[in-house]
Amino acid sequence: MHRNTLSAVAAAVTLLAASATPATAAATPPDSFFGGKLPLSAPPVTTTVAPGVTLTSMSLGAKDAGDYWTVHVYLPATIDGPLNTAATALGTRQIADRVAEAVRQKGFEPRVEEVATAAFADRPAGTLGWIVRTGRYATSAEAATALSAIRAAGFAGGTRYTAQDGADPGAPQKVHLLRVDFRQFRGTVGTDFGAALNGTEKLTDLAAAAGAVAGINAQWFYNSAPGGMYVKDGKLIGSATQGRAGIRITKGGRAVDVDTYTAHVTLRAGRDSAEIDGVNRVPGEIWNCGGVGGDLPTEKPQHDLKCTDASELVLFTPEWGTPPAGAGAEAVLDARGAVTAVNASRGSAVPAGGSVVQAIGDSAAWLLEHAKAGERLKVSERVEDGRGRRVALTPDTTILQVGPSLVRDGRVAVNAAADGVIREGNDQTFTYNWTVRANPRSMIGMDSRGRLMLVVVDGRQDGYSEGLGVAQTAELMKLLGAREAMNLDGGGSSVMVTSGGGIVNRPSDAAGQRSLGNVILVRP
Repeated sequence: MHRNTLSAVAAAVTLLAASATPATAAATPPDSFFGGKLPLSAPPVTTTVAPGVTLTSMSLGAKDAGDYWTVHVYLPATIDGPLNTAATALGTRQIADRVAEAVRQKGFEPRVEEVATAAFADRPAGTLGWIVRTGRYATSAEAATALSAIRAAGFAGGTRYTAQDGADPGAPQKVHLLRVDFRQFRGTVGTDFGAALNGTEKLTDLAAAAGAVAGINAQWFYNSAPGGMYVKDGKLIGSATQGRAGIRITKGGRAVDVDTYTAHVTLRAGRDSAEIDGVNRVPGEIWNCGGVGGDLPTEKPQHDLKCTDASELVLFTPEWGTPPAGAGAEAVLDARGAVTAVNASRGSAVPAGGSVVQAIGDSAAWLLEHAKAGERLKVSERVEDGRGRRVALTPDTTILQVGPSLVRDGRVAVNAAADGVIREGNDQTFTYNWTVRANPRSMIGMDSRGRLMLVVVDGRQDGYSEGLGVAQTAELMKLLGAREAMNLDGGGSSVMVTSGGGIVNRPSDAAGQRSLGNVILVRP
């Protein structure tokens, strides 16, 4: 529901103006979510974490007595599909009406509601679909009891809290903003991971081991490894999701740029060559899609979707750990690229300073034919930005491909379709749950004064902090003063720590902070 935006006290506005360069109401479109100003419900609290590093915690909005729990009835994918095994959260108006009538005939009072999407840079605002709900309950327990009755009546569904629908600018939010002012801070900002890429670690452990001033979660992770292009200290150690947004960090965090990135890695054997499909990931599994060479069902980015390819070459570096074992072939290379072994199965360790090229499917036959013990194989790579310009991978370069982009050159710029956070096809359940609805979010950016920004918004905690949709996250970053900003992994992964305060926010998982694929650390 829509509430009147809560006005901030004068002291809070003055404090934010001193620490940020927020957009003014006049510069904000009249249909913007927050109406051009932050709905502060209390003065922000700013503390100094280290010289040049400050943490500002803000409370936005407030719990509304009109928010409630409800039962969300799932819809079948087709008009005549079975109702008891329906699995889509929303669908066409025709399907929603059919389900609503069936719910009504069982003695419940359904509501058919429209779900709209905000305007994105590459997609206009419009109707995403229609949902069916029934009941209004004060607690999640009451909604769960009602859900049991709905299921017993032959329907599928779940429970929802309406303040987390992503449509309420006055919903309660807890926002934590870490700013790094390099005019005073003499340290660096970069990334880190545990003993190997193929494994996860908690942020608190990684931050403590590095003696970090502060830190935040970074990329998504699949099969216990970061997903998306990952360049660390100038070395490409993670596969690209071709054309997806990423953030390039240079000069120890003093320069930040949001762009789209592609990577092409080539394996050359004499006069012959083949494109390497991936770097440091399980062969045949392309999480978030956006790969090369015939991936199915698409080569376009699709967030949280696993595409597949039965014929692949995948490069493993020492950072990965032990490569996966299985059918196929592999070539083991020393630090000079000389082949030390060729095997008709996979699973050899990566030699120090060397690499292993694994192959599956038809690519295995190519590798066995072209890799000869004692001869050299040359691996070359080219990373390009959104304009097709080669990106120099200097020792000072870090690239994290996450997304979507949020703010570019001081303007909200979310390429939701190109970044794959709008699902292809008719089933828009993912788009609804991940992009439209409120979730915990983590972000990175830089303001107009050259200060790095690390931000966490808590979510999925009714009455405390509901979280934000993607469009609202972008607007929040702009209001906080970001000139460049990008979305990081979120949900239960959203966590921020400082050396003196430990975990700053409230991670949404019941067990607390998750183990992560990689992190961003502020080091002294």
